[in-house]
Amino acid sequence: MSLLDALIRLFIENGYAALFAVLIVCGMGVPIPEDVSLVAGGIIAGLGHADLRLMIVVGLAGVMVGDSVMFLLGHHFGPRVRKLPWIARVLTPRRYARVQEKFDRYGNRMLFFARFLPGLRAAVFLTAGMTHRVSYWRFVALDGLAALVSVPCWIWLGYFGAERREWLLGAVRQGHGIVIALAVLAVALVVWLLWRGARRRMLRLREHRLRRARRVDGHCARPTKDAAQGSSSDRPEVR
Repeated sequence: MSLLDALIRLFIENGYAALFAVLIVCGMGVPIPEDVSLVAGGIIAGLGHADLRLMIVVGLAGVMVGDSVMFLLGHHFGPRVRKLPWIARVLTPRRYARVQEKFDRYGNRMLFFARFLPGLRAAVFLTAGMTHRVSYWRFVALDGLAALVSVPCWIWLGYFGAERREWLLGAVRQGHGIVIALAVLAVALVVWLLWRGARRRMLRLREHRLRRARRVDGHCARPTKDAAQGSSSDRPEVR
């Protein structure tokens, strides 16, 4: 029995709780592919054993909890956490050096792209917590944005391929490229929306300043006009 079949059977027998628990374990560095687990969740939804929308919500929750456990372990215990045997297997000295190099090169963007790097994901989140690079809520924002791209994609893939297993297996092998492409598009969309919002704010601020300047000019012009009228009324009447 393949891993995918075993996960499908597990999820059918135990429902959403099984997917939630498996995803937490995946996030903690246990070598169970997260993408295969999400695809299995999509398959059971496609076969009618679960609701697709609820499966996506459970998938997002499980992914975020698992990732948060790793980040908070590193954040709370610091470098001491590497003394734990299972953490030492997840974050080997070589992998730790590699993650540090990537952080130096890409900065906090690594917390977004780590979701698409299965071999480094847990190590990246641990390192981010250990080094106190970001606050927890900033970590949640970056990781959550990436999860909003990847989790629905894998679950939808399983949902639409539930009755077409051969096609599904081929799509899973190509899925990482598709998910990464979607992630790039998501980043581009967010950057465009931020740029558009900033541009609109600048235009509104410019219009406000122009209206304010016109009001000031109007107030300055009135005393001059009133003074001119007053001086003309002071002139002696010619008979």
